[in-house]
Amino acid sequence: MRARIAAAAARMMAEDGIDDFALAKRKAARMLGAGDTHSLPGNDEIETELRRYQSLYQGDEQRERLLDLRRAALAIMRDLHAFRPYLAGSVLSGTAGRYAEIDVQLFTDDVKGVELFFVNRDLPYETREHRYYCGDEPRAAPVLKSQWQGVAVSIAVFAAKDERSVLKSSLNGRTLERANEQAVACLLEDKAA
Repeated sequence: MRARIAAAAARMMAEDGIDDFALAKRKAARMLGAGDTHSLPGNDEIETELRRYQSLYQGDEQRERLLDLRRAALAIMRDLHAFRPYLAGSVLSGTAGRYAEIDVQLFTDDVKGVELFFVNRDLPYETREHRYYCGDEPRAAPVLKSQWQGVAVSIAVFAAKDERSVLKSSLNGRTLERANEQAVACLLEDKAA
C-alpha cells in the first residue's frame, strides 16, 4: 500500500501540479482507500516515484521545461544579485513539471528594498508568509509571488544571518537545498555539454 500511495501521489504531482508532498500523500491515500495513514510514504519515496513517472511519461517535455525554468531562474537571480539569491525547490532538484514555479531564496535584511525592486519594474506581486526552521528556532519569512517574464516565481526573503544556517521546512523535516548563481550556471553548462 505504501508503494501504491507513493506512485499515486507522484502521478498527482506530475499531472495535476500539486507541489505539496503532504497534500499529495493524503489525497492518494484517500483515493486508494488506505485506512492506516501512519504508514504513509516519506517525501523521498514520493520524489523517487515522481522522477520515475516524469522519465516514463513526460521525458522530453519535462527536460525541456526544466531547462527553460533553470535559464529563467538564472536570469532572475542575476537581476536580484544585490539580495544574495539562491535557487531552491523543484527547479533545483530536477522534478519541476508542467505547473512548477521558480523558488528563489534571498538573504537580506532589506525586505523593503526587494519590494521596491518589484515596484520600480512595475512587476505586480502578492505577499505571503512562509514558516521555516533555522536550527530548532521557528521563524517566518515574507514571500513575494509574481510572474517574471511569463513564469511564476516565488521569492522568499530570509534574514541575512540565515544564509550560512541550515534551513528546514519543519522541525524534523529535510534541509532546504539551495544553489547560488554560480551553481545554477554550472547546472546549465552541464546540460549544454
